[in-house]
Amino acid sequence: MPDLIGWLATAIFAASYFCKRTTTLRRVQGLAALAWATYGVLIHSLPIIVANVIVASLAFGSSLWRRSGDQG
Repeated sequence: MPDLIGWLATAIFAASYFCKRTTTLRRVQGLAALAWATYGVLIHSLPIIVANVIVASLAFGSSLWRRSGDQG
C-alpha cells in the first residue's frame, strides 16, 4: 500500500507540469505533497512527513495569496 501512495504522489507531481495556470500548478503540487506526506506516515518517516507538510502548506498558501493579490 505505501508503494501505491508513493507512485500516486509521483504521478500527481509529474502531471503538475502540464498545468498552464500558476495557481493550478501550485494546487496540484500541494496535492502531490499531501500524497507524499501520507506516504511518509505509512512508512513512519518523519522527515518525509514534515518536509511535505511544509511544501503543501506553502503551495496551497501561495496559490491563495496569489489569487487574492490578482483580484485587488
